[in-house]
Amino acid sequence: MFAAYAARIDRDQPLNGLELGERPEPDVPLGWTTVDVKAASLNHHDLWSLRGVGLGEESLPMILGCDAAGVDADGNEVVLYSVVGATGHGVGPRERPSILTEKYQGTFAERVAVPQWNVLPKPKELSFEEAACLPTAWLTAYRMLFTNAEVRPGDSVLVQGAGGGVATAAIALGAAAGLRVFATSRDEAKRRRAEELGAEGAFESGARLPHRMDAVIETVGAATWSHSVKSLKPGGRLVISGATSGPNPPATELNRIFFLELKVVGSTMGSKEELAGLLNFCAAKGVRPVIDSVLPLDRAREGFEKMATGDLFGKIVLTV
Repeated sequence: MFAAYAARIDRDQPLNGLELGERPEPDVPLGWTTVDVKAASLNHHDLWSLRGVGLGEESLPMILGCDAAGVDADGNEVVLYSVVGATGHGVGPRERPSILTEKYQGTFAERVAVPQWNVLPKPKELSFEEAACLPTAWLTAYRMLFTNAEVRPGDSVLVQGAGGGVATAAIALGAAAGLRVFATSRDEAKRRRAEELGAEGAFESGARLPHRMDAVIETVGAATWSHSVKSLKPGGRLVISGATSGPNPPATELNRIFFLELKVVGSTMGSKEELAGLLNFCAAKGVRPVIDSVLPLDRAREGFEKMATGDLFGKIVLTV
């Protein structure tokens, strides 16, 4: 079957390790099922995998891709939950949970095998391309907002770095849930798009905001960390799920954090139950993932290049 896969690890030039070509059909252990992939979306996780983060040389070649929507062996339209081993289903209780492509072959292929437990029904209101955007970036944003930020309708939330998958998801989901959403970006066009998505205001990175925030959604890291901390009300929450500009900010603002009793909360992905809630929320409220571009699988390299440069707003989807 045709697939996009990591053939080599290159920490400095990750795309050097990306190959497109034939791979064996997936193995299907007891308790697993195959899904014919209709659409799959790119995540920064895929670039990090090519750098060797979470993926060792001993696991190569590895088909990339965490997210997918498709048709299962019984003809049902489904969405995949990306974390294998979260409850032991299909792998046993002693296995550490891992996201697809860390230990098990991913979704950038004609078919993928996953534990039966990892398959959820796709709402009829969502296309395959839309549904494929949800299990990683959109689920991460959903958990950041509604589980870890603990915000309520009317609260103010700052989303740093409008344009990325998690950031655009947080803007759209927050606005649909009745939050006052504000966003930052260095790019004027991305600031306009953020307002079109429902942001009450969009500002230059580091700019002074109209007022302090109840929560900040942080995926940028070092470049925006100080601004994020300074943007919070006393007792506010800074929820972080990534650090695309680097993990080591020049100043951690410790005095401000303890004096104002700020809370810094790490957030990773989400549960299968949260993904089910996200699917229902999008279907019921008409919220749809922001898709930057749709490419056939054999043009996956173009999608990786686009994501690597940051020249995107929303998700890149590959179709099979």
